[in-house]
Formats: sequence, C-alpha cells, structure tokens
Amino acid sequence: MIKDFAELLRVQQYVKNLFLFLPMFFAMELTDFNILLKVFFGFVSFCLIASSVYILNDINDIKVDKKHPLKKFRPIPARKISIRNAYIVFAICLLLGGLIAVNLSLNFSLILAGYFLINVFYSIKLKNLSIIDLFIVAIGFVLRIFAGSSLAGIITSKWIIIMTFLLALFLALAKRHDDLILYNNGRIVRKNISQYNLTFINVSMAIMASIVLVTYIMYTVSPEVIAQFGSGNIYWTAFFVLTGIMRYLQITFVEEKSVSPTKIFLSDKFIQFSLLGWILTFAILIY
Repeated sequence: MIKDFAELLRVQQYVKNLFLFLPMFFAMELTDFNILLKVFFGFVSFCLIASSVYILNDINDIKVDKKHPLKKFRPIPARKISIRNAYIVFAICLLLGGLIAVNLSLNFSLILAGYFLINVFYSIKLKNLSIIDLFIVAIGFVLRIFAGSSLAGIITSKWIIIMTFLLALFLALAKRHDDLILYNNGRIVRKNISQYNLTFINVSMAIMASIVLVTYIMYTVSPEVIAQFGSGNIYWTAFFVLTGIMRYLQITFVEEKSVSPTKIFLSDKFIQFSLLGWILTFAILIY
C-alpha cells in the first residue's frame, strides 16, 4: 500500500525539484544554512504541489493510461488506489504544500500558484496542443529556478534561465520521441502524438542540443561569470555537459529508451558520471 501511494505521488519525480537549489549553487550560497533551510522547505512545498498535479493528471488520463505499456501499471489505472482516495490525497498535498508556501514568502507562493494553475490547464487541455505542450513542460522548470531564486533572495543569471528552458525542451522532445516509437507500433499513448513525426523530433532535438551547448559555453566565458567566480576556467565543465547530452542522444536514438528523463538520471551510470563530474568540477573551480 505504501509503495502504491509513493507511486501515486510520483516520489521519483521529486528529483526535478532540485532545480530550486541551482540559484544557490551558482551564487555560491550553499554554505548559508539559513537560506539552505528556507529553500529546503520550498523544495518540500514544491514536491507536494507537484504531486497534486500528477494525481490530477492521472485521474484525467485514466482511459489513455490503461492503453500505455508502462502507465497502465500506475496505481489509478491499475485500480490499486480508487479515484476517491486519489482525490483525498490530492487535496492533502495541495493544502499542505500551499500552507508551507504561504509561510515562506508571498513571491514564492505566487510562483507556486502559477505553476499549479499552468499544469492544471496542461492536464485538462494544453497537453493536447502540439509544441505548446513542450513549452509548458519547459516553463515548469524555469518556474522552479524562479522559485529557488525568490526564496534565496538571489537574482538568477539570464544564462541559467535560458539554459534551463532549452534543456527542458530537449528532454521533453526526447520523451515525445519515445511516444512516437510506441505510436508507430500501433499504440496511441498521447492524443496529440499524431501531430509529430520522428523527423521533426530528431531535428528539433539536434537543434536544442546544439543551442544548449553553445549557450553554456557562452555562459562560462562571459565576463560577468569570470568576474563572479574569479576564474576563467569554468569552460572546462562544458566537457561534462557535452558527454551528458551525447549520451542522452544515444539513449533516445540508438537505444530508444527515453520514456522518462527521471528514470534515466536515476539509473544510467554514464549520465550520473557526467552530472557528478560537472558538479564536482564546477564546485572545485568556484568554491
């Protein structure tokens, strides 16, 4: 039963909310315990609200999910948790997440409310609109950056915002690639999937991967970043960004297993090595 509710809450997806800590990392404020604690509670609040969105989405998509080779095993379509109980958990997550947010700050609460409303509209209608659905996913990640910045009292670099948006678009496109593979095998797992094809997805992913890498290199060699971190060697970290992107492209195009970015980050050793290498190299250079 506990495992079923953990799956309902999509606990494994909480890794996405670690983006709230990125502004602190780049601003070299991770050693400030008071700010770190505040962002941590913001992380908890964001996780609860995100879970409420996931539950609402699962309730809304129950008929489609029953036809999906993987999603059919989720608690609601598999009838492990009733829709009534799912609504109760939804209300609890929404209430607790909202209460924590209100007690943290008004700006954070507004950002979180915006995230919730956008995703409610996404679940009801916007996810059926091609391209728009991708942008909604990417905006969600940018809102996480804004939320972390608001709590930490940090003005986030425009470079970080741009890179986060483009990287999220890249990951969303990879997920659509997996949906298209299923669609071409006779499985309709998303209403708007017929509005995409592999050529469009492949070209778009190549464009996004290129722009992300170029933008990151421009960020690392920009005068403001060199002055902020006191180092002209931040560009070394681009090596790990490149290896991570290339591995993700390999997973998507060669292995055709890009169904879930979260699962990939939690299970793929190469991706984990690239991420850890980037964090350690960046931390050594700036801390």
